[in-house]
Amino acid sequence: MTPVAPTPVAEGSRGSRLLSGLLFVAVAGLVVLVLRWPEPPPDTSAPTSPGALSVGETTCKSISLSWAESSDDREVAGYDVHRDGRVVASAGRDARSVVVDVAAGGDWKLHVSARDEAGNVSPASATVAVTPPACGADAKAPASPGNVKATADGTTVTMTWDAAKDDVGVAAYDVFRDGTRVGTLAGTGGEQFTFIDFGVPADSRHRYQVSARDEQGNASGRGGGVEVTAGSSCTLLCAVTVVAEDTGVVSGLVELPDGTVLYSRRDTRDVVRLDPRTGKATPVGAVPGTAGSGEGGGVLDIAVARTFARDRWVYVFQSTATDNRIVRLRLGGGGLDGGSMQSLVVGIPRGKGNNGGRLRFGPDGRLYAATGDAGNARAAQNQASLAGKVLRFNADGTVPSGNPFGGYIWSLGHRNPQGLAFDSRGRLWMQESGGDVVDETNLIVKGGNYGWPACEGTESKSGGGCETPGFVAPRHMFWAGDHGCGGLAFVRDVVYIACAGSTRLHRVALDGDAFADVRALLAGAYGQLHTAVPGAGGTLWTTGTDGTVTRILRITLPPVE
Repeated sequence: MTPVAPTPVAEGSRGSRLLSGLLFVAVAGLVVLVLRWPEPPPDTSAPTSPGALSVGETTCKSISLSWAESSDDREVAGYDVHRDGRVVASAGRDARSVVVDVAAGGDWKLHVSARDEAGNVSPASATVAVTPPACGADAKAPASPGNVKATADGTTVTMTWDAAKDDVGVAAYDVFRDGTRVGTLAGTGGEQFTFIDFGVPADSRHRYQVSARDEQGNASGRGGGVEVTAGSSCTLLCAVTVVAEDTGVVSGLVELPDGTVLYSRRDTRDVVRLDPRTGKATPVGAVPGTAGSGEGGGVLDIAVARTFARDRWVYVFQSTATDNRIVRLRLGGGGLDGGSMQSLVVGIPRGKGNNGGRLRFGPDGRLYAATGDAGNARAAQNQASLAGKVLRFNADGTVPSGNPFGGYIWSLGHRNPQGLAFDSRGRLWMQESGGDVVDETNLIVKGGNYGWPACEGTESKSGGGCETPGFVAPRHMFWAGDHGCGGLAFVRDVVYIACAGSTRLHRVALDGDAFADVRALLAGAYGQLHTAVPGAGGTLWTTGTDGTVTRILRITLPPVE
């Protein structure tokens, strides 16, 4: 290094001068040379995608995966294995394989991403689909559940029973009313189980039974045979009606002013109109330019404004080949008019998962969109990116006054939002899918930072974590591995949250901003629950997926007391 001549400093004075990374400090006539190197620039480059993803030994309890090394301009910190947008296994920087714990039955679609120390996440690897085999032969059925009891409160019946015994383990319990299965509970969770049946036909007698089954499908005899008489008044839920069934992945739903329903299908990238009076479903057209992105892309959600009867605009959150975006197009007598389509907000990052994709009009007439981090957790905190945010904009796509950062962004620090809803006070709530810790129910405030990826729920993930000043804590949390909660709706100031993982609809009474009373409804009765949307007359729409069939459900709720 070539020496740099010091700048003269008057004797007896205090001063300093920085030249080419050298700091000369003069104190009481002495000149001291101090080396000061400039701070390195921030690391904003993500690692490359892991390559050559392959499947090794697969058993009924595990899948072995291996991949080729990712590269990074600095250093890869580790690898994460994802299933349906959730991290199911992680490995260190030197690892090239991992064993994933699984449950037998069903497809496991897995991909791998790399991350560096700065939190930059690589593009996802290719996806592999694996179907774990059934565990070894087990021809012995569980014993019948014992001590079965049932009590009625109006049209709500509560059942309890003791755990059944099995030589390997009980996988699930099936509940039957008058010989028809009305619900399923997981076989783990304690020595006693409770199931609540809602909307039971009033003023009539019903016979309840429960059966235990193992992973091989061996089922016990039906225990119980308990008879109860339902009352005349309904509590919590009055009736659940299967209005229609669809083999597509139903992603969004909205009720129109004439009482018909529009719903979107993520995988077939189109919109369907449903007449609830007849159950007839009629496709009204595909959304032009829509492209899949692996596990989570396509037509993600739809919305209409209060002016729909006049303007006929349908607003769509879609994935394209290059981005996620919000568009609108008119619904005419012949279906969706592709020629009328306008792009409102473009350039939202897309990924194989974590696309978010909820749309709701607010009481202010603005459109609110919830976006996921698209697999790049760092983007959720980057105000130059539209990923991991709640966006607020006018119906024509322009930026309204009052947004906190000058552009579309209303709040930031989100991972994978799955539900948006406004309460009667005009407050915006979000249901957010977590990684491997919790799902969050958040009350969204203007300019709020909800902490991801430094914080998940109230657990610190990196950096300052949840102690970072200014982070907004969730109002409620569900354990991510069990609940998979997404759809969110308010009906008569009661919160309804649809959960896929636990196959339950949670009914929540609020005390101010706090969850005061959480009731788990419809446990296992209709499969994985996703969408939750308020309907006319105090009803609730939701969707339940069981295998390859999605049922569109309309729930009648109790009248206001």
